Parts: sequence; structure tokens; C-alpha cells
Amino acid sequence: MTEALQTQIATYRSRLDGLMRRGLEVRDALAANDTDAGALAAARTWQQDCGVLVNELSGGSKAHWLARAFSEAFLVRATAGAVVEGVPPAEIMERLIEVLGQAMASLSQVDAPASMGSSEAPAPHRFDFVHNPEIRPILEQAYNDGRSAFEAGDYDLALRSYAGMIEALITDALQYKGLTTLRDAPGSDIAHWSFEARLVVAEKSGLIGRGGARLPEIARKYRETDETSIAAVSERDALATGQVLHVVMRDLNPGR
Repeated sequence: MTEALQTQIATYRSRLDGLMRRGLEVRDALAANDTDAGALAAARTWQQDCGVLVNELSGGSKAHWLARAFSEAFLVRATAGAVVEGVPPAEIMERLIEVLGQAMASLSQVDAPASMGSSEAPAPHRFDFVHNPEIRPILEQAYNDGRSAFEAGDYDLALRSYAGMIEALITDALQYKGLTTLRDAPGSDIAHWSFEARLVVAEKSGLIGRGGARLPEIARKYRETDETSIAAVSERDALATGQVLHVVMRDLNPGR
């Protein structure tokens, strides 16, 4: 790889990093209030800047995997497969941030030029920060299942997928830190703790921030779902649970 190419890649990585940081800030603002005029304006400007960089990295080709991923981030599909409108602004932001993350991962590979020029998207690496490597592919599948379920309107499955992931991520972090037999924790072993207890211990120990406070009550009791509670899961509940999941992922992996 020539020095000029190395410099070009470093420049692109810096621009991607800056956009991802800006995107996280705007996403959090929209998650808190999706009608905030200032946040919505910032989101539009950010998306335009993303579009410019994506166009450069994809060589202006709409068939390039990066360009396709960028366009698809704005869509949500109904059960029948028809495109519909109404994707929450914070969800669009999160999808676009993921697309930028894939671009960053592609540039980070040794064969970055060939990789970025490929028509196929690189494999995602969302859960490399998880300490137990055996559950990383499981989490990746659950993440994809949750998103697909949400887009299909199956909010119960989406909520349970997201809540289960939050519990798995927190449990992994607690076990890695050895925080499994705290004096004020219920039971003698973490395996017997409730989801709520794990959230409380993780927050008290500083592993996660206070973002978990926004988790809907129905998500905190996702293990106890029955036909009545399934019917009670709303789009807002599923969306809020997904947003808390991303906050927990960010807390446990600050460099994300």
C-alpha cells in the first residue's frame, strides 16, 4: 500500500469517526424528543454529510454495497414486503451509524482498497467487545431478528429479542468484572438474579449509565410474557427497548 493511499484511508477514517460521533449525539437527542426541531435539523444536515462521504467511498455507484446500505437505512418494510413510511428518526440515525461502522470496518482491513471496492458488504462486528466469544454470533443473530421483527410489526418478538440481549450483555460484563456475588445482590449466584437485579447491580457498579431507567416495565418483565402481555406490547415499547439496548452497547463499548 502506497503512502498516498494510506493517507487517503486515514483521512476517510477520520471523517467517518467524526460523523459517527456527531450521529450518536443527534440520535440521543432524538431518542429523548423526536419532535425537537433543532435535533431534526441537525439530523438532516448530518444525513447530507453522510451521503456525500458514502458517495465518495462507493465511487458514485448506487449498486455499491455501501450506497445500497445507506439507502436501505431509510426504509421499513411491512409484512407483505411493501415499503412504508414512518421510521422513527432515532432508528434511522442508528441504522446510518451502523452503515458508517461497516465502512470503518472495511477501511480497517489490510486489503482496504479491494474491500471497499467490493460489491459485498463486510461481516458486521457489533459484538467484538463481548468477553465471551461463544455468545457473539448469538447476539448478532438476535439483533438481526429483533430488527426484522420490529420492521414486520411483531413488537412482542422485537421487545423480547432486545431485552434478552440487554440481559446477556450485562451478564457478560458482570461476570467479566467478577460482580456475581455482591453482598446486596439477591441470591448467592448471578444465575439466580432477576433481570431487574442485574440492571441495578450493573448501574451501581458503573458498568452502565442511567439509560436503563427508560426501559419499559413490560421489557423488565419480558421473561414472564403470556398472551395478555404479548398483546400489550406496543411499537413505542419495542422502540424504547431497542434504544436502551443501543445505550447499553455504547456504555459497555465506549469506543463504538
